[in-house]
Amino acid sequence: MIRLLGQTLYVALLVLVIIAVRVLFFRKHFWERLIVNIGMVLVFAAFYFRFLKRP
Repeated sequence: MIRLLGQTLYVALLVLVIIAVRVLFFRKHFWERLIVNIGMVLVFAAFYFRFLKRP
């Protein structure tokens, strides 16, 4: 149950960071926004698999 809560909070943090960066920096730049969104998702995924996933 705690693990599910942690994963849910991690995904919520990911979504909040992506939305904040989109609104603050890339409001009218479609391609740049798309590339940065993909990059942030990859960074969050790498961090998850490196530090948070249990074997």
